[in-house]
Amino acid sequence: MSTARFSTTSYVVLGMVAMRGPSTSYDLKRAIGHSVGYFWHFPHAQLYSEPKRLEQLGLLRVSEEGTGRRRKTFTITDEGLGVLRAWLAEPTHQHFELRDIAEIKLFFNELADPEDIARLARDQVKQHEERIAEYEGMKQRFGGNPEIASRMVTLELGLEMEYAALRFWQRLSECPPYGQPTQ
Repeated sequence: MSTARFSTTSYVVLGMVAMRGPSTSYDLKRAIGHSVGYFWHFPHAQLYSEPKRLEQLGLLRVSEEGTGRRRKTFTITDEGLGVLRAWLAEPTHQHFELRDIAEIKLFFNELADPEDIARLARDQVKQHEERIAEYEGMKQRFGGNPEIASRMVTLELGLEMEYAALRFWQRLSECPPYGQPTQ
């Protein structure tokens, strides 16, 4: 296994199975959609192929139903937990990654019609307000649950980022011209 390569998806799968317990690929897809999927996007097809690969590497164990749909349920092995914990202990030297189509469009604003940029800013304000409302709702629903309190820290970071983006887009929508830096 020393030559095995692991992607972020590998660690997300290992981490979700470790936290949730026995999980099918569908279980993983749903759990990720309600948690890390808010800040780390990847093709859901990987959630069907990656557990099989990790099982072949001995990091997950699989059990298959004998009848019916013959669903495969994955559990983490001791070796898988060791790989996950080693990754968690590694320092992260990668810079924060932001993949935002609106920011790319804004970069090219001098080539756009000013009304298109104004509409982009208004749309972004609306999207960030909606995401903030969603996150605040999650905070109200789950914030008092001690079983997941340690995971709520990512929600706090998400909220801070959404509020910062909202403030930026609000300023931009209120202060044309769009090609000039805002104060």
